[in-house]
Amino acid sequence: MNSNQTVWIARHGNRLDFVNPDWFNTAERRYDPPLSEDGMIQAKQLGERLKSEKITHIFASPFLRTIQTAHQVAEILNLEIKLEAGLAEWHNPEWMSENPEIHPPNYLKKEYPRINWHYSSKIIPQYPETETTVMQRTGEIAKQLIAEFSEDILLVGHGASVLGTTWGLVVGKPTVNAALCCLVKIVREGDRWQLELNGDTSHLSETESQIRFV
Repeated sequence: MNSNQTVWIARHGNRLDFVNPDWFNTAERRYDPPLSEDGMIQAKQLGERLKSEKITHIFASPFLRTIQTAHQVAEILNLEIKLEAGLAEWHNPEWMSENPEIHPPNYLKKEYPRINWHYSSKIIPQYPETETTVMQRTGEIAKQLIAEFSEDILLVGHGASVLGTTWGLVVGKPTVNAALCCLVKIVREGDRWQLELNGDTSHLSETESQIRFV
């Protein structure tokens, strides 16, 4: 166990269907949108923010927007990406009418060569999920990952998984600012985890509140 391990947690950048809501009605995989143009810029800025840190492993939700965010960071840090379904979007029946279809491996292998296909997800979400279920799932994956990987790691997920993974490590269920492309920093001090950055967005030139929706 590394008594000084740091866990970084990031939410994906802005997504295309937030900028262009019509995309949702015409897309084949409507629950798996890509990043918007400004979301891609946010992801690159996240990578620049993290390039001086000692991150060894990047884990990402298998949704396209999180893979694209992680890919921009991985390019800058020269690391591979491990897809972990335990970090996936909340399978909320109020948001999704069925189990969400994500992009297939043959597409991802071609577009995102930094994905490590030898890694297998430790937790697979089951549709539908309650709020309690997603918090348990994301909290548990955070605990499993730090148990296996003692180096500094980055988790790239969604709003719910940013909250759940933080709660899985930090006692007291702190309020977490899970804005788009935000950054959470949690540091192990002995047998406890301390929240050092709470949804920081200072690395972004355009924050969520400044994004113009059309």
